[in-house]
Amino acid sequence: MYFCNLFNVAYLIMKFKLVKGKYFRVILAVWILFGVSIIGTWLYFKALENDFLGLFGEIPSFEILENPRNELASEIYTADNILMGKYYRENRTPVTYEELSPYLVNALIATEDIRFEEHSGIDFWAILRAVTSLGKDGGGSTITQQLAKNLYRTRGEASEGSLHSFPVLGMLVIKTKEWLTSVKIEQRYTKQEIIEMYLNTVAFGHNAFGVHTAAKAFFDKHPSQLNGQEAAVLVGLLKAPTYYSPILNPGNAKNRRNTVLEQMQKYGYLTDSQCNYFKKQPIEVRYGVVQSVGGVAPYFRVEAQKYLEKWAAENGYDLYSDGLRIYTSIDSRMQKYAEEAVHEHLVSFQARFYSRWKGRNPWVDSWNKEIPGFIENEARKSARYKWLSKKYDGNKAKIMENMNTPTKMRVYYMKGDRVGERDTTMTPMDSIRYYKHFLQAGFMVMEPQTGFVKAWVGGNNFKHFQYDHVFQSKRQPGSTFKPILYAAALDHGYTPCYKLQDTQVCFPGPWCPRNANLAYSGAWLTLKQGLATSTNSIAAGLMKKIGPRIVIEYARDLGIKSPIDTTATICLGTSDVSIFELLGAYSTFANQGNHTEPTFITRIEDRYGNVIKEFVPEVRRAISEELAYQMLDMMQGTTQSGGTAVFIHGYGKGENNVGWHNEVAAKTGTTQNNSDAWFMGMTHNLSAGVWVGGDTRATRFESIIDGQGAVLALPVWGKFFEKLYADPELHAKYPKGAFDRPDDLTIELNCAKMEADRQGVLKIN
Repeated sequence: MYFCNLFNVAYLIMKFKLVKGKYFRVILAVWILFGVSIIGTWLYFKALENDFLGLFGEIPSFEILENPRNELASEIYTADNILMGKYYRENRTPVTYEELSPYLVNALIATEDIRFEEHSGIDFWAILRAVTSLGKDGGGSTITQQLAKNLYRTRGEASEGSLHSFPVLGMLVIKTKEWLTSVKIEQRYTKQEIIEMYLNTVAFGHNAFGVHTAAKAFFDKHPSQLNGQEAAVLVGLLKAPTYYSPILNPGNAKNRRNTVLEQMQKYGYLTDSQCNYFKKQPIEVRYGVVQSVGGVAPYFRVEAQKYLEKWAAENGYDLYSDGLRIYTSIDSRMQKYAEEAVHEHLVSFQARFYSRWKGRNPWVDSWNKEIPGFIENEARKSARYKWLSKKYDGNKAKIMENMNTPTKMRVYYMKGDRVGERDTTMTPMDSIRYYKHFLQAGFMVMEPQTGFVKAWVGGNNFKHFQYDHVFQSKRQPGSTFKPILYAAALDHGYTPCYKLQDTQVCFPGPWCPRNANLAYSGAWLTLKQGLATSTNSIAAGLMKKIGPRIVIEYARDLGIKSPIDTTATICLGTSDVSIFELLGAYSTFANQGNHTEPTFITRIEDRYGNVIKEFVPEVRRAISEELAYQMLDMMQGTTQSGGTAVFIHGYGKGENNVGWHNEVAAKTGTTQNNSDAWFMGMTHNLSAGVWVGGDTRATRFESIIDGQGAVLALPVWGKFFEKLYADPELHAKYPKGAFDRPDDLTIELNCAKMEADRQGVLKIN
């Protein structure tokens, strides 16, 4: 109406020539300019809203404004509902307005937008102040405009048009879009909702996005628990997260905090005494954020991440921004005991390893001679070497000069009972040499009936050794592959009591496998005895009778997916496998012949708690129930007198020294030159597999005894189950007991009884 009246006045002036001469022309020109500016402004905003000719870029639509989609970290949980960690590009967890400390809200308004409650998205007084002071007295953006920028990405690539390539025009377009978006936001949301959305989207530095993560990161508190000075620190970070970081720049952080407190005092949110009190308080940072590499079961979470990335891509989700809640089969207590068992064992054996190789390097060939050029070859695989290669354009002299230059660094150490990190100075080459002396381990526990993985330890220390030895690593299994050979033989007409002579067996090549003691007794051993004592000649004799093809077929049926050599050498476990797949194969025996694919994800929920996927383990019949039980019975022989795993009874005896009171079927494994030590063991309700060795096959124990699976790997299994059975709740959940014996078992498993019966028949005849 106002503009209509002005136009009417102008019309009357021109019609009746109330103003004449040059004044008429001036007034006419002013009114024409005014009309053109009004129409031009209207056309500009219309063109901007519709991105005319792609000049302006996208602007948030009504639908996007009402349903903002913010990046939200996905969280991964144990089976007992313990947060293991997060997957994120932006580490963020939202909170409601009611969960915000009043200090936080007041500090934000006092510092960033004191007229927040009065304006409708644009503060013209703030803009005028910013222009006249050239920004020295503060900017002109309101909290709502900053929200538009953070939440709706008004300065992101998707919002860029052709005009953005021109600095002045581009900034004008950006500011206009933010003004328009701010007004729309104010029309659709309450002031409290705007504050809530703003604090949930803003970046506080140190990979903390949103106030919930920031409060946890810097003060290990929930946002509702923040006091005045802590709230001031966080609000102060908004101006420049790195420069005002209380971790990186504590002096700057304190000065900025005090400025925020003074703003709160100025506008009546704090009294003089409150302000002075808070300014005297030290900034005590208590780092509490869950980092992507920390938390529970880090090796497991990295491997789970690879699986989840693939699943999310195939099902239209973004693991890093959709706020998924992922539930796993891992039990936090079992994981803790598994990590403790691995750590305690490695600490003990690392000391023994150092003493055995004192003054020498443990990377040796078959004749115990140090491998020449080993460290140089390993150095070429390192990230530092590859980076230097790019930097120096492949100039080896410059690369090696850098690799041999002393550098300050923090290294991991294990010395006696002391384990941790220490600062030192050494060359990158020396650090590679230093780390190659460490033993590594992989340990996994699963329920054979459900397939659920309950514990997963992939190495010595995730921060310093990030290569996973459960799923990622594949090594020769040695004698732990033999049960697959024996299962194939039993299913082809042989029985546990069938006898073979302990004598040399040769294959074309020639290849004549030797026993561990390098001798042959000439005795006739049952298959049960041959497996219990891990006599190589008996395994070779079986391979001679049934051939590699049949063994490979059974390996596939039992769940081995890695490539397998089609040679007779596989009878001694020469083809690489992972703990993950080998334990899955063993669990088939404990699950009445049903192979259950090891499963570690149980369900996935969206950010609103709706279940979008439940994972059901794949179960299929692999071998007969009778064959499975025969194998369990044979593998129990390894834990009995004369068996290679008899040492297992040194664990779990408790105060009364009464032993396990449990049936354990197991197999030890040791590869050539003591490079890899294995132990695979099962109870009726849990299966667990252990591997121990060096980062490379060249690293090995000098002593034949020290490098055996029964010595180097078995203790991890024993220590874990000792801890598990000492936990009343877990013991109740996984009670000791016997394997289920089929009712219609037709094969005699007691070879001594069978032989006695046979001798009795012969006497009668």
